[in-house]
Amino acid sequence: MFDVNSEIPAYNTPDLLAVILIGVLGGLLGSLYNYLVDKVLRTYSFINERGPAFKILLVIAISLLTSCCAYGLPWIAQCTPCPTDSDKECPTIGRSGNYKNFQCQPGHYNDLASLFLNTNDDAIRNLFSSGNKNEFHITTLFIFFTGIYFLGVITYGIAVPSGLFIPVILAGASYGRLVGRLMGSFSSLDVGLFALLGAASFLGGTMRMTVSLCVILLELTNDLLMLPLVMLVLLISKTVADCFNKGVYDQIVKMKGLPYLEAHGEPYMRHLSAGDVCSGPLIVFSSVEKVGNIMHALMMTRHNGFPVVDEPPFVEAPELSGLVLRSHLLVLLQRKKFTKNRVLSGSELLTVFHAFDFAKAGSGKGLKVEDLDLSEEEMEMYVDLHPITNTSPYMVADTMSLAKAAVLFREIGLRHLCVVPKTPGRPPIVGILTRHDFMPEHVLGLYPQIAHQK
Repeated sequence: MFDVNSEIPAYNTPDLLAVILIGVLGGLLGSLYNYLVDKVLRTYSFINERGPAFKILLVIAISLLTSCCAYGLPWIAQCTPCPTDSDKECPTIGRSGNYKNFQCQPGHYNDLASLFLNTNDDAIRNLFSSGNKNEFHITTLFIFFTGIYFLGVITYGIAVPSGLFIPVILAGASYGRLVGRLMGSFSSLDVGLFALLGAASFLGGTMRMTVSLCVILLELTNDLLMLPLVMLVLLISKTVADCFNKGVYDQIVKMKGLPYLEAHGEPYMRHLSAGDVCSGPLIVFSSVEKVGNIMHALMMTRHNGFPVVDEPPFVEAPELSGLVLRSHLLVLLQRKKFTKNRVLSGSELLTVFHAFDFAKAGSGKGLKVEDLDLSEEEMEMYVDLHPITNTSPYMVADTMSLAKAAVLFREIGLRHLCVVPKTPGRPPIVGILTRHDFMPEHVLGLYPQIAHQK
């Protein structure tokens, strides 16, 4: 897609020093980019929460600013004579191309307009090109990098489909080519290769992905001989950026409050057990429960799962029967198959249901508590939960290491993990662990002294 260099890339010790410099710059600029994006997104969240009108006004303001930069900045650039040895049309006629005329006299082109007033693909292709190293002035590359850098920061997060990948590639390629121009007498590498390494370093500094970015960039250039340099610059930029903050997507996940579990538990989790983080009052249903109790629990909590315990007179001693889901309880209550006395209904209760009744509904399409219409008499009746109870939920002992429980929870892809007592004579269930119970904010909130021991 992008022909960086048709020659075999050869490099020596000064070239490796230049590559290391590109990696360090990518790490520093990438970490600063992530910091600014985080601050801007937090500001936009307050604006967007005020209603659709403010979202539209924000989009209009950013659009006007982007248009002013794209059409205003090229006016400060000087016109450059068209190269005589180029086989490409100069100036370019149409939307895409390498050389934009933009108010220049015939036979000249505006290099800054060739970057701003162009498609993203052509702009990247122009920066990666190796045919004419003087195609873009140093001041042009600096202005374009500054503009794309800050426009990318303020554009992400508004109510339009805008991303980070292409702006990051453009900004990285521009400062990479800029470094290549400045180090022309020191390094023998082509400016197009410097642009590619700049894009790789900025991607590594912002997104902190190594293998996937390396594959993507090699697929774009189709040159395996660049693999060592791309790998080196990605590792350096990621290492430098990790000293300041996390990747941009990790920060966004954390800002949104999404309970993302890492592949391995935190070190302090090895000193805690699963029972140590079971907090809050545990809501337990009897195997044959009063309808009013179920309705009260559903209205007062947002829990998705509830433990079900068999109690006398159905068993000799209380024991854990299993786990029942909130969605299944709503379906059961909607059909109103209740009994006046506390008796077992058995599997005959399921004959009135279809398999699709308990299927997972789409987002926002499932039953809600507000959809149920129960009378006072029905609230005093009983319902058997055995037919809809999962009698084989995943369970761990309360003495199990929290780190081991976190790995088990993530590897199996659970939503609920029942914690049961190891010693007899206690209630049949200690608590239920969800993703939020493994979050550092929850664990350190229960045991703040651990934060000083990490």
